[in-house]
Amino acid sequence: MISRMLEEAREAPVAVTRQLAADREAYAAFGAELRVHPPTSLLTIARGSSDHAAHYMAYLIMARLGRLVTSLPMSLVTLYQSKLQSEGLVSFGFSQSGQSPDLVIPTEFLAQQGARTAAFVNQQASPLADAAKWVFGLHAGPEKSVAATKSYIAQLVAGARVVAAWQDDIALQVAIEQLPEVLMQAARQDWSPAVEALADADRLFVLGRGTGLAIAMEAALKFKEVCGIQAEAFSGAEVQHGPMALVGDGFPLLIFAPRGPAQAGLLQLADDMRRRGARVLLAAPAGTPGAELPLVTAGNEDLDPIAAIQSFYPMVEALARARGMDPDTPRHLSKVTKTH
Repeated sequence: MISRMLEEAREAPVAVTRQLAADREAYAAFGAELRVHPPTSLLTIARGSSDHAAHYMAYLIMARLGRLVTSLPMSLVTLYQSKLQSEGLVSFGFSQSGQSPDLVIPTEFLAQQGARTAAFVNQQASPLADAAKWVFGLHAGPEKSVAATKSYIAQLVAGARVVAAWQDDIALQVAIEQLPEVLMQAARQDWSPAVEALADADRLFVLGRGTGLAIAMEAALKFKEVCGIQAEAFSGAEVQHGPMALVGDGFPLLIFAPRGPAQAGLLQLADDMRRRGARVLLAAPAGTPGAELPLVTAGNEDLDPIAAIQSFYPMVEALARARGMDPDTPRHLSKVTKTH
C-alpha cells in the first residue's frame, strides 16, 4: 500500500504545472511594484516547512537583489505587542493552511500599519489570505498527509517566481517553467543507499549552504517528523564549530551539495568528515566523486535545491517504513497547527 505522503510527493510536478499556469499577471504586477517602489525592509512570516521555503526565497532575494530579509519572530506582535516600524516594509507570509493565528495576526497588524503584505498559501479561502493584500495560491491541491511535501515544493517555486518577477529575469523565468519535467526526473532518482545507511540511526546532521541550506532544514524536519530520528540541520560552515565535537566513527551526515558557489566547500567538508570516520551520504550531481545520492540539475543552478528535495521525499518515506513507522501518522502531530 502506498502512503499518502508518497502519493503527494509524487504529485509535486503536476502541482507545480498547475501553479505555473496560474497568476502570471499577478506575479508580473507584484514584481513591477517592487521595482517601481522598492521596499525599505522585508520580512518573512512562517512556521515549520513553510519557514524553510521562506528561507529559500529570502536567500535568493539577498543573493540576487542585495536586499536584506528578516524572519519575523511572530511573538513580537502576538505576545509582546511591539509597534514595529512598517513604513516601506513588505512582508511575505507562507502557509499551507493559512489558519495559524501567529501568521494571521502579524500580517493584519503590518497591513494596518501601511506595509505591503503578500501571502503564499494553499488554502486561498483562509484567514491569512484574507489578511494579505497580495495573495498567491500554491495550487498544490488537497494535501492530506501530515508531513508537507508537494505544498513545500510549491512554496519554493512561488518564492523563485517572486524573485524572477522582481528582477524581470527572463532566463530565470524560463528555467522555472521547465521545473515540472525536472521534478519528474528528480522523483525517479535512486536514493536507496540512504535507507540502508539510516535504517538504525538515532541521530544525524543534515548539511547544506547557500540556497541549499533551506533544503537541509526541511530534510532534518522530515527525519524528525516521520522517522523519529534526532536530525539537526547546519550550514557547512557552522557545523565546523561546536557541532563538530559530536562527529565520530559512524556518525551519519547527509550533505546536500548542489551546483553553485557553496558546492566546493561542501565537497571538501564531505572528504574531511569521511576522514573523521563519519558515514557521509553525499547528495550531488551525477558524476561527482563520492556522491551516492544523485541530484538532478535544473535550468538554473539556483533552482537545483527544488529538485533535490523532490528526490529526498520518496527516500525519507521509504526510510520511515523501513523503521517500522507509518509516515502518514507522525506522533503528536496534526495537519493544521494553530499557535500564537
